[in-house]
Amino acid sequence: MRKPFIGGNWKMNTDGKNAVELAKGVAQGCAGVIDKVDVSVCPPFVYLSAVKQALGSSNIGLGAQNVYFEAKGAFTGEVSCQMLKDVGCKDVLIGHSERRHVIKETDALINKKLIAAIEASLLPIFCVGELLEERKAGKTEQVVKEQIQKGMAGISVEKAKAVTIAYEPVWAIGTGVNATPNQAQEVHLMIRQLIASMYNKDFAAQIRIQYGGSAKPDNAAELMTQPDIDGLLVGGASLKADDFTAIVKAAAPVKK
Repeated sequence: MRKPFIGGNWKMNTDGKNAVELAKGVAQGCAGVIDKVDVSVCPPFVYLSAVKQALGSSNIGLGAQNVYFEAKGAFTGEVSCQMLKDVGCKDVLIGHSERRHVIKETDALINKKLIAAIEASLLPIFCVGELLEERKAGKTEQVVKEQIQKGMAGISVEKAKAVTIAYEPVWAIGTGVNATPNQAQEVHLMIRQLIASMYNKDFAAQIRIQYGGSAKPDNAAELMTQPDIDGLLVGGASLKADDFTAIVKAAAPVKK
């Protein structure tokens, strides 16, 4: 059985006061279902410690939005795996589309980050997805396969067990337009089949694959009923405690 996993990516939003209030609201709202769903929130770096304290003993995971692959050194502005662990992080987003397409991170860099995170016992949420022009050109499968194959290159099946994959069609992120449940399911199934070919069928049946791209309380339940969608990576709706906890509750009955 694959336990549902809901992640909240706060991106470059909130201030210190609002981050703490949001974390407390999420912790309170998820209290009745946290045993049925894995939940993690990813605030900006500067609020990680405050959010960790605000989450208290709620069992909600703390995640970071990015990490660098080197352990330490002259890398101004970067944050290491050990620094994240030191402030209580369990999860880390790697390869988010905004890192790929705005910051211009390459598959090779993302691969180094994945390897470093796994070696440091962080749990990566590895993001993949196609641009609108790539979908229109019929290249969704090609693009997503290449991102996964290059991103997970050199990672053994034992180490890959730390990874959650998040499929995020770039054209649906922050646009208010989400892939239909059938569109999302098609890509999730393709990803699971790819993992089976890269590793083995048993592992492919175990790995969790989230959907990200304008997930909201009103579409969460339908998305989660799809057989290969194991969770949601939530952007805008994660900034409102009521919306985010509604999404978590929608996922609670669904185990695969």
